[in-house]
Amino acid sequence: MLPLYRNLLRCRETDMKRFAISIILLSLATGCTVGPNYKRPTVDVPGAYRGAPPSTGNSEPAAQPAEEKKEKTTPQTAAQATQAAAVSFADEKWWDVFKDRQLQDLIRTAIQNNYDVNIAAAQILKAQAQLGITRADQLPTISAGAAALNVQLPQIKSITPTTDTSVDAVGANLSWQLDFWGKYRRATEAARANLLAKRWAREYVISTLVSDVAASYFQLRAYDLQLEIARRTLASRQESLQLTRTLADGGAATMLDVRQAEQLVSEAAETIPNLERLIEQQENYISTLVGKNPGPIVRGLPLTEQPHSPEVPAGLPSGLLERRPDIREAEAQLMAANAEIGVAKAAYYPDISLTATAGYASSALTSLFTGPAGFWAFGGTLAQPIFAGGRIKSGVRYTEAQQQEYLLTYRRTIQQAFRGVSDSLVGYQKNREYRQRQEELVVSAQDAAQLSQDRFRGGATGYLEVLTNETNAFNAQLGLAQAQANELLSLVEIYRNLGGGWEL
Repeated sequence: MLPLYRNLLRCRETDMKRFAISIILLSLATGCTVGPNYKRPTVDVPGAYRGAPPSTGNSEPAAQPAEEKKEKTTPQTAAQATQAAAVSFADEKWWDVFKDRQLQDLIRTAIQNNYDVNIAAAQILKAQAQLGITRADQLPTISAGAAALNVQLPQIKSITPTTDTSVDAVGANLSWQLDFWGKYRRATEAARANLLAKRWAREYVISTLVSDVAASYFQLRAYDLQLEIARRTLASRQESLQLTRTLADGGAATMLDVRQAEQLVSEAAETIPNLERLIEQQENYISTLVGKNPGPIVRGLPLTEQPHSPEVPAGLPSGLLERRPDIREAEAQLMAANAEIGVAKAAYYPDISLTATAGYASSALTSLFTGPAGFWAFGGTLAQPIFAGGRIKSGVRYTEAQQQEYLLTYRRTIQQAFRGVSDSLVGYQKNREYRQRQEELVVSAQDAAQLSQDRFRGGATGYLEVLTNETNAFNAQLGLAQAQANELLSLVEIYRNLGGGWEL
């Protein structure tokens, strides 16, 4: 073994220089990268959202002369109009949209404690680690070690005497698989895109969480309002029942009137337990969203005092591609799938590996680092796949099909996003109109109920008329409370569908 080390040490110094130059040249040659480069695919983006309110900033009087129009249509005014149209409701921070202090506290607690958000954060850490693992494949691997070997060979008849020898060695190894075809760079590109997708996935979870907490809180306040209406109505009807009994005892009312008054009391009374159930279940749901065990929820502003704008700017549809986290996540997944094609195609080409070893070896530990104890060796290998049973071709087809799948998913996500915005815009507008009509209905129903009470007490009608109008008024008030909640829920939907709420 020692003669081999001595022969290696006789190599000329120029061989080491050639080896170093070869490594440099091969490293420079790794600029070749197979596979397609990513380009954002074209998508069909509408010019405006369906259901968006008409912009008053771009309207002009019909009687305005054409010459005057031309004077006002300048590049500056056109730029201002475009900028105004680009403003989106989603650009506002969630604490500026939801101004109830208690709701803000719930959202902050949810973002900090919600398990889905924390799981998404852990997935980001996993993706970061995976990126580091993948990126390390582009770099050489260096290892070092030491060995001590003592060998005693027995005497063979009288030919060879007993031999006792030892070898001590210290050395380092370098192994480098050159990324000549960009296989590892494409893999790193895919890992980096996957990391980006995980980050956008977390933003989408936060956006959804903010909307869920706000919507659940508004629905809880709607239940609170309905419970307040039911209890107030129950107290009023109990007084009316007592009055009817008094009238019946005096002969001014019949027992049928008493029974109908009792029906009104029972109607209001049976609503209260159901609303109390809904309230407690809603509190349990909100507690889970904020990462706590089921418990009571602190209230803030009443439902009717929640501030919100009558009109919400939707912005330009093209801006939705940059704003919505789920669209950005889908695009990052498409980028990763596109890079995987390059990884699969690189398998068609040969693998080029470099190895080098250097160190010291000696039969005596004291002379390990002195004298002719040094040794080194270097070399390279090239392996070209010739027959793999169609594995490589199938691998490329798999990645291409996967890229097509993520492309379709990306386009579907965009289409669903446009639909979600349009649905929420028309929902907010129509829920607002419905709430206004419901307010008129409540006023009419309450007035009719009061007139019926007056007519009954004056003996002009029976209690059936009171029963009908009181029932209509009670249902109208409950319906108005839910209509007010639906208007706020539609506002939350607009904010979520436009991509708001994830910026902290």
